[in-house]
Amino acid sequence: MKTDPAQIVIQDNVRNIKKMLLELMLYPRRDLMKWARITKQTPNTKIGYIGQHLASLVTGVEGTRTGARGHDLSDGSEVKSCSRVDQLDKCNECGAAVARIEAECPKCGSTDVKRNNDSKWLISIKSRPELDILLNHVPRVVLILSDYLNYEEQDWDTLQFQVFEIWPTEERHINFKKLMENYLYRIYEPHIEQDPSKTPAPKNLWPYSFQFFMCNPIRTFHCIAKNVLEDPQLEVLEYVEPLTDRTTIEPILMPLSALNDGEKEHLHQCMGDHAYALAEKNGLSAQQRLSLLTLRDTDYASPQQSSYQRGVR
Repeated sequence: MKTDPAQIVIQDNVRNIKKMLLELMLYPRRDLMKWARITKQTPNTKIGYIGQHLASLVTGVEGTRTGARGHDLSDGSEVKSCSRVDQLDKCNECGAAVARIEAECPKCGSTDVKRNNDSKWLISIKSRPELDILLNHVPRVVLILSDYLNYEEQDWDTLQFQVFEIWPTEERHINFKKLMENYLYRIYEPHIEQDPSKTPAPKNLWPYSFQFFMCNPIRTFHCIAKNVLEDPQLEVLEYVEPLTDRTTIEPILMPLSALNDGEKEHLHQCMGDHAYALAEKNGLSAQQRLSLLTLRDTDYASPQQSSYQRGVR
């Protein structure tokens, strides 16, 4: 779980990351917010390509100039980005769309607004050769996430950026492999066999979900952006150097809030009162969740609403 040093060519990473996030994400978004109040258009700065810039700066590995149609990074890594910032919200009274910057519904004036926070990573696998590439030839999947640090408090002025890594061929990430196999074998192929005219939706991987934590993601970058509406200020909380061997890094802890009641009960029975109390306080380690929990059987097909293309390698 270590990148070939010859592939790591970008230096001065932390300074460059902060500069890039400010210049490509935060300053443009601040200006878009001003215009969005006038035009009523979205201020959302799509993170797809910017996420690839961030992945290169965090890992130190250059891209391949393919515009997401080949390897995302020159070492063969795959990059997936997810932004929960500036999602479109919905009025609970009349169903009208409400922008994140609006305190009340522009149609009926209600302040009863459903604030959405459900964006996810989309992983498209349409054949067994594609599955083989992802699981056996892609050394690392880099997951980029931007969201609100204090979403529950509806603090729209503080964002966070995180980068996670999953190494598909490594045993600690075995559940990622199982999820991708289950998707192709139990959702995509049976659905295509029954109705070839309708393409199933890509595999959804939700941040902070049970499935996400069960994949044992390794966080390699975490920063907070404060005062983003007026004068964005960045604070880097965590950064793993590109040459660091990832086998020495523990995957992020899994909070027990990600479990359902049945899983919590099973865990309590397996661990006993004292160990369970510690897990409630600190979360579950990678080894604990691999040995004590199993993936949920949630694989079922749903039609894809719009076309989605994965880069051809």
